Amino acid sequence: MQRPMEGVRVLEVAQFTFVPAAGAVLADWGADVIKVEHAERGDGQRGLSRVLGYAATSEGSSFFPIMEGPNRGKRSIGIALEKPSARKVFEDLVRSSDVFLTNFLPEARAKLHIELEDIRAINPDIIYVRGSGFGQRGAEADKGGYDSTAFWARGGSAAGVTPPDADRMIRMPAGAYGDSLGGLTIAGGISAALYKRATTGETSVVDVSLLGVGAWATQFTVNLALMNGGPLPPNPPRRYGSATNPLIGAYGTADGRWIELSMLQPGRYWPEFCELVGRADLVTDERFDTTEKIMANAPEAAQIVAQIIGARPYAEWIELLGQGEGQWGTVQNSWEVGQDPSLRANGLIAEVVDADGVARELVCNPVQFDQTPVTLTRAPQFAEHTDEVLRETGLSDEELIALKIDGAIT
Repeated sequence: MQRPMEGVRVLEVAQFTFVPAAGAVLADWGADVIKVEHAERGDGQRGLSRVLGYAATSEGSSFFPIMEGPNRGKRSIGIALEKPSARKVFEDLVRSSDVFLTNFLPEARAKLHIELEDIRAINPDIIYVRGSGFGQRGAEADKGGYDSTAFWARGGSAAGVTPPDADRMIRMPAGAYGDSLGGLTIAGGISAALYKRATTGETSVVDVSLLGVGAWATQFTVNLALMNGGPLPPNPPRRYGSATNPLIGAYGTADGRWIELSMLQPGRYWPEFCELVGRADLVTDERFDTTEKIMANAPEAAQIVAQIIGARPYAEWIELLGQGEGQWGTVQNSWEVGQDPSLRANGLIAEVVDADGVARELVCNPVQFDQTPVTLTRAPQFAEHTDEVLRETGLSDEELIALKIDGAIT
């Protein structure tokens, strides 16, 4: 199958996850993504030995999930952009690229001469893409940010999940949570810019900030607050159900697991639910025998639902609720997500062979084309493709050796 980005070359000068994740998505879609890493230090994320308290890799293995996820499918070259002798090499790569992708801050971009005007002077048709913490304008344009600060804290998610009386803030549910969402957002923006260039001949500058992605993710409540002209009043979640619907929310099972119900039409799904759980008497119960009564007596109905679900184990509920038409979901941990039958049936957990030749698995980006799962290739080792890529620009072995002696390339 022809992948939609085949023939597109992306030159990525970025590190950590936010912007590199965009490059990984484009590589999944067929783009040739060349990852520029510092000739000595590489991507700063390569130096992380522990993440969220967990070992970042397994002993004796080169497989490094926090690098594999946002860098699979790329080629890595090591270039010391601050070295004058590296400039010609870099400019040759810019000339042959369709997209320039970076998350370096303005000061670093200026120092390395990779600002918009620098890159456009070399290749006027290139699409220039910047990922940032807080955007390219305003007082914080020069300020760095991670997804924990710009996306999670500033973007409203942290306040949205932290109870008003909590003694500590609720953290992101996974590492690089906002980074991964932001990377997919950038990839979408690049796709639109490539379409514009193909149809009009005009190139674009694409900007995506973690703060902007965070606000987009919480737009429902932000928009309500804007409409109301101030902060929304506290609305602590009910333990069971909603104010007018007992078939919404999380309910605990007998073995300490959780089932999330989301049956938004109580009048439609209440009879089915009652029949499934062996409580047909509740259908004709005078408290719940019409939609209006179910809604009026929802808190009382929710207590009954909690008792019913709490009387059986998780596995039984999966079997039982699967027989109905109402919407529900299991609350899964990270291992269970990786084994999810629907993810696997749709090819969204895919095999990748690591640098040691060992078959591993990674989560795929959620976009598929022509009902065809992506084929993943591993992330590059540091500067693994330096000679290969630079030979493609016409450099001879003698020139490569001279650049290495000078420290300009790895």
